[in-house]
Amino acid sequence: MKNSPAEILREYGPFPGVDAVHGVTHDGARVWFASGDRLNALDPASGRVERSIDVPAHAGTAFDGRHLFQIAERRIQKIDPATGRVLATIPAPGDGGDSGLAWAEGSLWVGQYRARKIHRIDPDTGAILRTIDCDRHVTGVTWVDGELWHGIWEDGQAELRHVDPRSGEVLETLEMPEGTGVSGLESDGGDRFFCGGGPSGKVRAVRRPRRGAKATRPGGA
Repeated sequence: MKNSPAEILREYGPFPGVDAVHGVTHDGARVWFASGDRLNALDPASGRVERSIDVPAHAGTAFDGRHLFQIAERRIQKIDPATGRVLATIPAPGDGGDSGLAWAEGSLWVGQYRARKIHRIDPDTGAILRTIDCDRHVTGVTWVDGELWHGIWEDGQAELRHVDPRSGEVLETLEMPEGTGVSGLESDGGDRFFCGGGPSGKVRAVRRPRRGAKATRPGGA
């Protein structure tokens, strides 16, 4: 297993009216982050919040190319980002203990914080399709180039972890600086991870390691 310090490229925030940052996702241009009672669209170039959607936003956030998905207590909401309207809801697998959320291969991937698991679920029904066991508390979850990454934040330690999608084995870690937590996690599909900073009210950009070969795609896991 390879261990490296995380390289923080930029910090955003804290933002007015935001007490904590929960889920984080990326729509190809903007970073969306959950802040309890709303979703916020952040321009990563300027650092400005361009707009907000008033919707319960208590944990993980994801984007499927058209819609936002947002954990709100015991349910996952499907949201039209243009109008802010909630189009559908499904039950969250952790029944209120859910953390991170990601979209990959036509499925939602949901972290369970204290249960130390990641579930692949049906986005239409919420049915659990597969479960990956982890050995630490799971916060944010993201897939990028066939690699599964998740955040941990436990006993004052925060890391980004690249794990094997079949076994949950940790393949690589990026250790966040002391005192820096990870709530939400998302890749921009390139050289950056965006990490929610929990009660700091910040979003942080972290350099993503790049390799020549790609890992196993989630559809083949």
